Amino acid sequence: MNDAPSLNLPFIPETITVHLGAPTEDAGNITVDFPSYIKNSASSEIYPTWPDSSLRANIYAIISFALNRVYTQYYPSRGYDFDITNSTAFDQSFVPGRDIFENIGEIVDEIFNSYVRRVGTVEPYFTQYCNGTTVTCGGLSQWGTVELANQGYSPIEILRYYYGDNIEIVVDVPVMGTEDLTPGVILRFGSTGNEVTQIQMRLNRISKNYPAIPKISPVDGIFAEETDAAVRAFQSIFNLTVDGLVGNATWYAIQRVYAAVKRLNDLASEGLTPEEVTNLFTQTLMEGSRGRGVYELQYFLNFIANYNASVPYIETDGIFGPKTRAAVEAAQALYGLPVTGVVDVETWDYIYRAYRGIIESLPSDYFDGVTRPYPGYPLRIGMRVEPVRYLQEYLRLIATVYPDIPSPEVTGTFDTTTRDAVEDIQARFGLDVTGVVSSATWNTIASLYRDIYDGAQASGTQSPGGTLYNS
Repeated sequence: MNDAPSLNLPFIPETITVHLGAPTEDAGNITVDFPSYIKNSASSEIYPTWPDSSLRANIYAIISFALNRVYTQYYPSRGYDFDITNSTAFDQSFVPGRDIFENIGEIVDEIFNSYVRRVGTVEPYFTQYCNGTTVTCGGLSQWGTVELANQGYSPIEILRYYYGDNIEIVVDVPVMGTEDLTPGVILRFGSTGNEVTQIQMRLNRISKNYPAIPKISPVDGIFAEETDAAVRAFQSIFNLTVDGLVGNATWYAIQRVYAAVKRLNDLASEGLTPEEVTNLFTQTLMEGSRGRGVYELQYFLNFIANYNASVPYIETDGIFGPKTRAAVEAAQALYGLPVTGVVDVETWDYIYRAYRGIIESLPSDYFDGVTRPYPGYPLRIGMRVEPVRYLQEYLRLIATVYPDIPSPEVTGTFDTTTRDAVEDIQARFGLDVTGVVSSATWNTIASLYRDIYDGAQASGTQSPGGTLYNS
């Protein structure tokens, strides 16, 4: 529902906060706009008399190094309140108040919204460098760039000389604020959105190094049982409170460990592929929106309406019209949120938690003889959760009336027979044939089950109403 920029597509921060000392040193912080930081660092690191190609190659390296620190949340994920230090033992030089060389400032103004990356990856490359005389390293040699420039090397050729032939420069990178580097709400069971997708992808990669963390499949941006189990395992391994909640502490810990196992802060970085930062949820829900997300929203609102008269009942049609907006506004007023009629991540979180809270508060005998509500997240092949068991029970009874529908065993595991039965029902009743049980499919299956169950409970002298074959 919300797009946090961290570990998504890279951006140029409007400002950067510099710690004036080593990371653990008791020193002050200073926040400056990003171009000013690059101008200061470059003027402190290199000489204005160097050839233009040398200056540009070095400035690209300085930009990318800083962006790598920001992008991976290197210092915030370790509990610090800054983005980078001015200690050259850890980062790059920055001298508050220093004079900026004119030609360096002009180059920075031209290229500050560019960075270096490896072909096929998205993150700013960790462009380690050193002066090449008193200090040497495996990355770029600042003085060595001068010699290469004098030989006619272009900036990109200089960068490839030091970092490899698969280096490229990304240009026209958007400038954004860094206020929303965390999700803004606690991610928990039932949360959806790009932040959940990020957590799922990162935990799956971390699990290669820490096999005790169970794999999450599919990675779909929906915080269900498998994600909850993986989060709890991660929290246990890394000595965090084991509660299944992804607040700032767990969020930053996941980012820190992920960056470590991927070596994103290293010349030998494993790299992030475009698939690893793909957004599944690209916008909030508002009047005019359509689709599964709207249908799920309407389902949750209607369930809440059964227990709170201030929320109006609405049609579940997957279309966000005026009545859905009115129901959203009523829910926002009920939960003390800004009444906007727009479902952002905070509104979705409150509505979903209210829905889950009602379900969990109902006594177990409430469901005797009736179908259970939609669990709040899609069921699909491979999942092993209790709602799948209920689904299979419903499908088995339906199959006694619709003999062409496969009858799965009641195991609690969503197997191929369960999927085939779901697809058959979806095809029969005009639903999208996906094999995935969203709220629309759950409602259809539950309705069929209730009709058949109620008919079966009729007395022996009473006709159940005939066979329910779909014509």
